[in-house]
Amino acid sequence: MKKTATRLADGRELIYYDSHDDAARDALDRRPLPPATSSSEVRRHPLLGEHVGYAAHRQTRTYHPPADQCPLCPSRGDRLSEIPAESYEVVVFENRFPSFSGDLGRCEVVCFTSDHDASFADLTEEQAALVLDAWTDRTDSFSQHPGVKQIYCFENRGAEIGVTLGHPHGQIYGYPYITSVTERMLRSLAEHRTRTGGGNLFDQVVADERADGRRIVLQTAHWLAFVPYAARWPYEVHLYPARRVPDLLALDDAARAEFPGVYLELLRRFDRIFGPDVPPTPYISGWHQAPFSLEGRELVREDFALHLELFTIRRSPGKLKYLAGSESGMGAFVSDVLPEAAADRLREVASKE
Repeated sequence: MKKTATRLADGRELIYYDSHDDAARDALDRRPLPPATSSSEVRRHPLLGEHVGYAAHRQTRTYHPPADQCPLCPSRGDRLSEIPAESYEVVVFENRFPSFSGDLGRCEVVCFTSDHDASFADLTEEQAALVLDAWTDRTDSFSQHPGVKQIYCFENRGAEIGVTLGHPHGQIYGYPYITSVTERMLRSLAEHRTRTGGGNLFDQVVADERADGRRIVLQTAHWLAFVPYAARWPYEVHLYPARRVPDLLALDDAARAEFPGVYLELLRRFDRIFGPDVPPTPYISGWHQAPFSLEGRELVREDFALHLELFTIRRSPGKLKYLAGSESGMGAFVSDVLPEAAADRLREVASKE
């Protein structure tokens, strides 16, 4: 992998990731942009103990532009975009409209391919491996940012999810706090360790799924994918490496080599859940990694288990799972699809050998 860092016209960082060492990346951003400015604020909810971020400048972010004005396509001729080069493999750059910035974290955009009409599931295994390399490199970089306590590499796919740019891309959030979801995981992890005299809850969850077997979707030498016992979403899959590691940096070469094929298969199965005549499945996919510091806790980073969570809000053709009164107001999920039934369907739509 070759990594080439440059700056956009407004001072934001942009990084090209190429699979070949001879790739030349010297194109300059020719747009007349003023220096990048943004303002973020974080407040803590006193009753829920959760953080809420505020970024009013995001009200003016790009919203569903025509395909010929996509800011994530390469720059060609007089059509200038966020990427100065005429072509690229994988690109990461600082978000022009970040949720967190400066001393309060960092937000980046990851473009998976220069092909506007593709999706992650259309990538080759070599292309997917390069995205994994980029995620890993950015995790390393974010770990050195004094304002970042946790990193989340994720993709929102589909207008139903709320995506405002159709080009295949994801984001990386460097939060200035530990998110409430991770806080709950850490609390459960610590309670289980105390209750069992040193046991690891992540290991127990994986062992229970292996023993039960009904919800396993895909299993290889180095990865296990399953619908969790208490899945909240209609179709939800958790993907764990066979060896527990705290983050992407700690994945061994064997797991890294096997990941592209496993992940692409899962995404392609998601697109087949509802049949060939239904539009591509909207989904959210994201890596849960250990926070960079667990200072003041009895846990260490190695107690946390890196895993990817992939889910869709579509519950059947033409019907979405809306978070209405119970879910939005009380955080009390009620799902329309049993986890065992979801797992059955995801096995049924496996790729043919």
